[in-house]
Amino acid sequence: MAENREGRRDPKALRALAHPVRIALMDLLAERDRTATQCSVVLGESVANCSYHLRTLARHGYVEQAGDGGREKPWRLASFHQTLVIDGADDESDLASEAATEAFLEHDFDILRQGIRTRAREPEGWREATGVVSATTFVTLEEMRELRRDLMRVLERFTDRLENRDARPDGASQVRLVLGMTRRPGVGPEPSPPSGG
Repeated sequence: MAENREGRRDPKALRALAHPVRIALMDLLAERDRTATQCSVVLGESVANCSYHLRTLARHGYVEQAGDGGREKPWRLASFHQTLVIDGADDESDLASEAATEAFLEHDFDILRQGIRTRAREPEGWREATGVVSATTFVTLEEMRELRRDLMRVLERFTDRLENRDARPDGASQVRLVLGMTRRPGVGPEPSPPSGG
C-alpha cells in the first residue's frame, strides 16, 4: 500500500512507484530477496542505478533490507499488497494514483507481450493453460461489484504463496495474472426500453 511510515496515504509515495525500474525491482523482490547486484544482473541496469532506486523505494516504505547478508545486504518487499488509489482525495493524489497505475499497467503489458512472443516455445501444457482472455458484456453496477468480488476470491486462493515461499508446490512457476475491469469510457448506462402502451 502506498503509505508513509506514519501510515498515512501519501501521493509522494505513489509517485515514487511511477518508474519502470522501481516496478521491475519490486517484481523481482516478490520472487525472492535480492541484493542490488543481483537485481542489476537480471534487469541489465547498473548496480548504482538499482541501489538508487531501491533506496528510493525504501524511503517510501515499499522495500527494506533483509537480515544480515554480509557486506551487501539483500532487499525484500515490505508488503506484497499495494493500493494505487487514494479514494476521495485531491487532484495531486489523483494524478499520483494515475501515474503509478499507468506505470504498473505498462509493466504488466510488457510481461504479457513477452509471454505471447515466447508462448510457442513453452511446454505444451503451459501453452494450453496460458493466453489472453478479453470479454465485453453488459452489467449493472451491483453485478459489476459481484463479478469483481468473485474474481478476487479466485485470485486470493493463491496469494499466500507470495509471502510464504514454503507454500509453493514443486513445479510451481511465477505467473502474471492481470485483472482489468472498467466501464467503457464515455459510455453511460443503456437507456431503458420504452414502456408498452
